[in-house]
Amino acid sequence: MSTTVLAAGDHFVLPRLLTEEVRKATDGTVDVRELTLPWPHTPFGPVGEVDEASGTEDEIIEALQGVDVCVTQMAPLTERILADCPDLKLMCVSRGGPVNANVEAATRHGVAVCYAPGRNAVATAEHTLTLLLAAARGVGDTHTDLRAGVWRGDYYDYDNCGIEIEGATVGLIGYGAIGSRVAKVLVAMGAHVLVHDPYVKPELLAGIAEQVSLDDLLTRSRIVSLHARVTAETTGMIGAAQLAKMPRGSVLVNCARGALLDYDAACDALDAGQLSGAAFDVYPQEPVPADSRLLKTPGIVMTPHIAGGSQEVAHKAARIVAAEVARFLRGEPLAHCANPQVLTDRA
Repeated sequence: MSTTVLAAGDHFVLPRLLTEEVRKATDGTVDVRELTLPWPHTPFGPVGEVDEASGTEDEIIEALQGVDVCVTQMAPLTERILADCPDLKLMCVSRGGPVNANVEAATRHGVAVCYAPGRNAVATAEHTLTLLLAAARGVGDTHTDLRAGVWRGDYYDYDNCGIEIEGATVGLIGYGAIGSRVAKVLVAMGAHVLVHDPYVKPELLAGIAEQVSLDDLLTRSRIVSLHARVTAETTGMIGAAQLAKMPRGSVLVNCARGALLDYDAACDALDAGQLSGAAFDVYPQEPVPADSRLLKTPGIVMTPHIAGGSQEVAHKAARIVAAEVARFLRGEPLAHCANPQVLTDRA
């Protein structure tokens, strides 16, 4: 009996990319249906009890009828969907974590849930470095002025000049797949890199970075970049008190998650000159509200949560989930399964 796969893509990880990789990985032995979800033309959000999903429960339920496997980036997997789609056995989410899947409910329904860690590590690291350099040299404001036809010679004044990476101390909060890549490039540029990450193995820092406490990192670093995961411990970890510990005129970068930072405190620090620049790709509310201080505070370089977006990422994401489909069909262990007990119980 043939396996039916739903390639529930979007306008980034395209359905055809998912289809091509699934067919390649399975030697064309599966039937593939396609569905296009509206993200990112429509922002993701909560669907049922899951977060950061695209599409409605009704359309996913309809699309999953008679489907054994779903490969997707943004489709929700909720209790209601699971109850109404009894044929589903595997959900492969092409993201760093299956935040759009109710893993507990999937386990109860006997559905394995996979994800794709590291798919956008290179893209996010490169984008972080782009914003870091832009913030350090004031590219945001100078670009805005020049586009408006204003030539500001005073940007060459000593107090308005940017800072160099060579010789600077740069602090990275978090040293996972992204932070470690950023560190290696900064070291190659001549920076001294400090890292605060309670979970990093010391041998991974050898010859690259110095492990320090958060307070030590903040007081010593002219540039600080956030790379931590959001947990109960890290939520709001950088606020007014932490920003006050940084050297005056420092630079702050966040391409990780908006929940790590108090953005009002960051705007206050920019207004007071405690920060000379900041760069953000993630925000406490997305899209950024039209009345947000972030849109009015000088010294900020902003991008709309696109650090993890590159054409290569879309292809990597499709390949990772397609490989999981192939392993599943061959009865092999899955590489990145959030609930492996489902496979044990099924065996």
